Amino acid sequence: MAFPERFSNLPEYAFPRLRALIDHLPAGGAPIAMTIGEPRHAMPGFVAQVLADSVDGFARYPANDGTPALLDAISGWITRRYGVTLGRERLMALNGTREGLFNAALALCPEEKRGQKPVILTPNPFYQVYAVAALAVGAEPVYVPATAATGYLPDYTALPPALLDRVSIAYLCSPANPQGAVANRDYWADLLHLAEKHDFRIFADECYAEIYRDTPPPGVLDVAQETGADPERVVSFHSLSKRSNMPGLRSGFVAGGPASIKAIRQLRAYAGAPLPDPLQAVAAAAWADEEHVTVSRARYQTKYAIADSIFAGLNAYHPPQAGFFLWLPVPDGEAATVRLWQETGVRVLPGAYLSRNVGGENPGAGYVRVALVASEEETERGLTLLRDCLYS
Repeated sequence: MAFPERFSNLPEYAFPRLRALIDHLPAGGAPIAMTIGEPRHAMPGFVAQVLADSVDGFARYPANDGTPALLDAISGWITRRYGVTLGRERLMALNGTREGLFNAALALCPEEKRGQKPVILTPNPFYQVYAVAALAVGAEPVYVPATAATGYLPDYTALPPALLDRVSIAYLCSPANPQGAVANRDYWADLLHLAEKHDFRIFADECYAEIYRDTPPPGVLDVAQETGADPERVVSFHSLSKRSNMPGLRSGFVAGGPASIKAIRQLRAYAGAPLPDPLQAVAAAAWADEEHVTVSRARYQTKYAIADSIFAGLNAYHPPQAGFFLWLPVPDGEAATVRLWQETGVRVLPGAYLSRNVGGENPGAGYVRVALVASEEETERGLTLLRDCLYS
């Protein structure tokens, strides 16, 4: 049977591509995994007890939109973190933010805009669910370069007005995966103004918001409140995978205007996969606790310092502002990945696997992405091997 035509140009997903590239080759040393953004810090110590206390909840169908306790915990965290107060009607729990980033497009992207095929804007490189969401709703994905020339964030304001008039959704990841760039308040304010002028929604992927060097990154919710933006312009996504080191919990949330959340909830009631209530209890406890986040963040800050020291003097090195990836320039990402694996055993991800060719150029082709998720000792060892192999 044929793959649907709308998905026919999708490349193989990044990690199967990586396995096909290097798994048949011998490793040049004990393998060190620095590919996937899967945190390996300890999860909060209270998880097992909360789960045990809630285990009877597996006998019930879960709350589709989120239990009141979870929604209240999320609301409390948003108030503490951003100074914004949101009621339950503006929140929905997610079974991982990838689900939300995809399903929100299904719920909120129209079939047409001003009589034309709608456009969904995506930074390039980007988290790959953005592209498949655009294709699934029949929109035209437009990949906007997020390179050194634009501060590693897409310059949506430079797009032609006729194209912007067709935009229904603009995805933005801040802190950015893979480059670690942060959208400042002016950037968010300009994007909000652009969304108002051309009538589109901003899908703000803020899953790395709690991993940073020293200053908490601003968020779209607080800048929207400061500027008096229409709440329906903003749909924000957050996750416990990175914040609380629980990628296997599959718990996040989406926040937005009441009409947006109502539409997302309605679709979710038909087609979604809500998080079991015991896992929602764990998530509620995690959003209510800051101590474990502070401890984990300090470890990432140590790893920033390790990377800065190892790559000191390397002009090509761009220290990430936030998140836990290094975006390292190389002549060819695939060739560098193969060489690094064969000579050292260090596994990284070619940058081209996170981006698309536009006008004959792939903005990720000359990079590798390196995840700083392992222990400090393993991170230092892996980065030292990488430097000596690719830059010495």
